[in-house]
Amino acid sequence: MSPFSPIESGPNGYVRTHASAGIGRIEFYHPKSNSLPSAVLQELAATVTAVSQDPAVRVIVLQSGGTGPFCAGASFDELAAIDHRDQGQQFFSGFAGVILAMIRAPQFVISRIHGKAAGGAVGLIAASDFSFAVEKASAKLSELAVGIGPFVVGPVIEKKIGLASFSQMAVDADWRDAAWCERRGLYAKVVPDVAALDAAVDAQAATLAAANPEAMAMLKRVFWTGTESWETLLAERAAMSGTLVLSDFTRNAIAAFKGK
Repeated sequence: MSPFSPIESGPNGYVRTHASAGIGRIEFYHPKSNSLPSAVLQELAATVTAVSQDPAVRVIVLQSGGTGPFCAGASFDELAAIDHRDQGQQFFSGFAGVILAMIRAPQFVISRIHGKAAGGAVGLIAASDFSFAVEKASAKLSELAVGIGPFVVGPVIEKKIGLASFSQMAVDADWRDAAWCERRGLYAKVVPDVAALDAAVDAQAATLAAANPEAMAMLKRVFWTGTESWETLLAERAAMSGTLVLSDFTRNAIAAFKGK
């Protein structure tokens, strides 16, 4: 049974936390396929940071609510409403904030992927240190299809799965099945269904919660060596996306996508 209270399908979504036995669980939700508007991104980044600073938390589990997609990526409603470059950069910086909070946390972050993941969601998964997914959890980088590119999430995806696999996802913006994601290292382990997913996540989280936190923190720094300048890099990437989202091509592509 989920430790979280039942979902309230409000218009703005939520970020919730629950800590027990050394495991800090963070759940995000949005009624539109768990898409991520700025408010949810900012709250998610702040929540990851806050939970990571709790000395009682030995491991973090990131998950989303509902039974549909894990996360549909950026909010297309918000993308369509962007009307100047700074606003665009600020929106895409929201993804940078979550990625940086995840990789800077001293604890390992486990992602629980119960459904499909698109766009920015792939970046969040790549920023985790270990991820479990169900067999139906296909993933894709959809940005090029709407006239932009996976610029902000690109560095963390490339670091996780390599340049060749990242470029394949970025160029051919179609779904990759969970087996493909597991072979490339985006998913650490794929299981048949949600029951098996919860069992696997809970078992791994419990094991890590009993491990040496200093050793895990040192390993975490090793995993993310080379990211020391990412605050600057991801800000530059967000500016690139913020510029492209204002182009006529992108505006028309987003309008067409929303009209489907």
